[in-house]
Amino acid sequence: MKKLKLGLPKGSLQENTFELFRKAGFKIRAEDRAYKPWCDDEELDITLVRAQEIPSYVEKGVFDCGITGRDWILEMNANVHEVAELLYAKSGFRPVRWVVAVPEDSPIRTIRQLRGKRIATELAGYVRRYFKSQRIPVDVEFSWGATEVKVPELVDAIVELTETGRSLRANKLKIIHELLVSTTRVIANRDAWKDPCKREKMDNIVLLLQGALQAEGMVGLKMNIRADALSRIEHVLPALKKPTISHLSDPKWVALEVILEEKQVKRIIPSLKKAGATGIIEYPLTKVVY
Repeated sequence: MKKLKLGLPKGSLQENTFELFRKAGFKIRAEDRAYKPWCDDEELDITLVRAQEIPSYVEKGVFDCGITGRDWILEMNANVHEVAELLYAKSGFRPVRWVVAVPEDSPIRTIRQLRGKRIATELAGYVRRYFKSQRIPVDVEFSWGATEVKVPELVDAIVELTETGRSLRANKLKIIHELLVSTTRVIANRDAWKDPCKREKMDNIVLLLQGALQAEGMVGLKMNIRADALSRIEHVLPALKKPTISHLSDPKWVALEVILEEKQVKRIIPSLKKAGATGIIEYPLTKVVY
């Protein structure tokens, strides 16, 4: 098939996106200031652009598919097919929020009190539509950055992206309303999605990416156990799916393998040892596909 034209986000999300692809089995390398990275998958033609631009390029067919935030899909009002949700962001594996914030000492407590006020944001199109839907007339201006410093001298409030809220608190701002919760999405051009070969390639990429995300924070455990001690092991692993059990050459012993959250290991391994498990091996996971 022709190469699949894939748009990936350049900037704050780039490093985590490359790392996710690496765990999914794709090696991607980009020189500084380069927009056409190398990839070991010859069926991919990758271009790096700002996440804000990807929905429009996918809609127009410049890219067959791309990775961007739900917020930018809504901002651009893009007519694209959403293939999948990928729960990761620039600083972790959580959704991001667009919130309305005002100075800590502002008398404004609700968005209704913003009637007739000025708001600065990078998400200007969506914010205008949102306040219009709430029947609250406001003056929304586009912000090129450093939005936090514009209140109260330049604007009365801001709509800003936050993951933890630390930056807002550091700038002595308080959140009064949440407009939007956004996660990373894989999107496709609608014509490209109708192409069986391109669609299969997109589905395969998503399968591997989601498998890599499923493996985050998970590990595998292998161990040998006397067959008559299995009931005790079941009490150690009560909340997990049924482990894989294999018979050994000695009929008195079996091998057990299970996947669990890494944070549980420090508690479970000592308990497994006390219950009779031996030869316990912990190993990392790169992908978990259900």
